[in-house]
Amino acid sequence: MIRNEPYWWEAAPPSMLPETSVLPRCDVAIVGAGYTGLSAGLTLARAGRSVQIFDRMRPGEGASTRNGGIASGSLRHSFAEHEKRFGRERAEGIDREGKLAREDLARFIAEEKIDCDFKLTGRFTGASQQKDYESLAREADRLVKVLGVEAFAVSRSEQRQAIGTEFYHGGLVRRDIGGLHPAKLHAGMLRLVIEAGARVHGETPVLGVRTEGIGYEVETSRGRVRADHVIFGTNGYTDRVDSWLRRRLIPVRSRIIATAPISDNLMRELCPKGYMMGETRALHYYYRPSPDGTRILFGGRDGTIAGDPQWPTQSLQRAMLDIFPVLEDVPVTHSWFGHVAMNRDMIPRIFTKDGVRYAAGYCGSGVVWARWAGQKAALTVLGHSEATSALDFRPPKAVPLYTGQPWFMPAVFAWYTAKDRMNHPRRGARKPRPSGAR
Repeated sequence: MIRNEPYWWEAAPPSMLPETSVLPRCDVAIVGAGYTGLSAGLTLARAGRSVQIFDRMRPGEGASTRNGGIASGSLRHSFAEHEKRFGRERAEGIDREGKLAREDLARFIAEEKIDCDFKLTGRFTGASQQKDYESLAREADRLVKVLGVEAFAVSRSEQRQAIGTEFYHGGLVRRDIGGLHPAKLHAGMLRLVIEAGARVHGETPVLGVRTEGIGYEVETSRGRVRADHVIFGTNGYTDRVDSWLRRRLIPVRSRIIATAPISDNLMRELCPKGYMMGETRALHYYYRPSPDGTRILFGGRDGTIAGDPQWPTQSLQRAMLDIFPVLEDVPVTHSWFGHVAMNRDMIPRIFTKDGVRYAAGYCGSGVVWARWAGQKAALTVLGHSEATSALDFRPPKAVPLYTGQPWFMPAVFAWYTAKDRMNHPRRGARKPRPSGAR
């Protein structure tokens, strides 16, 4: 029977914190206790500010403990598209900041001694069409020349050295991307925040925020709080408490399945280098070996907006078998989803409205960006010189005819699926499973 809870929760379930009193006064109130809120809270608490962090669920119960654990900081659009949209200076700033954010996450984990199975594995991105391979090869050259990132193209004839499939037309390997255990990372951050003196209130929804003099009154389910500053870090779990923000963030379900354990021999065949993996299809999939090297974790956009039907799990399994037919007889043991947050700029964002700071809209790459953006939002509150960020500019525009329920996502999912089938039809017959698959 398939478990409908994250595979990650077996080692690090979300914490049920002991209830502490909600203080009527603090310097900074933070809404959301995922990576963003904890990063902001840690920065502020270590700077001597009194901090309270509120979450309507258990801390980390959202995407921070549900994601794929791929520390990529990937961006949906290319550098050329960013330059066209935002100008050369901001495009270059976003480009540089991605590199800095990845490096900063690795440094943070090492310096704080967070045991979260982090490893700089590198990532392979598969080209779904020949023209995509040519674009990836150009991107490899750009990464080397402009950012000094170790990256190289992998031709189709050499592809088996990187990934055990014939599905792609070659691809790109970049060595600055790693993998980790997302729930263990969150648990480590939560421990640091509490040790720094911040109060974290799980299962304590924020019901409203209003301006009060030169500060704010934050109404929670357990009392009112007067705060000098407020930071929102709710991302894909933004609720009606902030309807203005909700119109600017589209929560999209991202689902992951985990296979039963497979043999060492088969894992070496499928993932010979241990890379994190992705691809160029419009409805792209992301996948990886589990940190202990025993399972394949395979994820992609869900396409549903309510309930938990079986078909998204079956769809993901079919997509996995298109790439790795040899897994046909290997059971799936876990299937779960979490919400990623898209915005019309399609880049992670930091912005301000009425003095309230927001860090959100990571577009599916929050492992790297959420900690970085939360830290930057906190540094702004502190008036620190390092608060500057290329992600910090005007708020993203509201989505027309959208008030928080993404009614249009099934149609978008269907369109991307049809587009990918036209460009990259399924292979049909599958190879027999070798004896090492069990």
